[in-house]
Amino acid sequence: MTPGVTDEDLRRLRWRCRRGMLENDVVLTRFLDQRAATLNQETLGLLNELLELGDNELWDLICGRSDCPDARLIPTLQLLREA
Repeated sequence: MTPGVTDEDLRRLRWRCRRGMLENDVVLTRFLDQRAATLNQETLGLLNELLELGDNELWDLICGRSDCPDARLIPTLQLLREA
């Protein structure tokens, strides 16, 4: 695990990734299963920003139906799309 991201951070993140929309659940769970051990604080923070969005808005960004208004979030969205 990258220094700075604790087991507690990952537990909180996994809990926040539980969504009301199955599609988001699947993508976020896959992402965490694949990349949790390599997350850094920057990506963790950006992912938390994305998790502030509603389910439909988040899904539209992940699947590319809408453009991301914040360029800082695009690399993290790309990681989610690859999951």
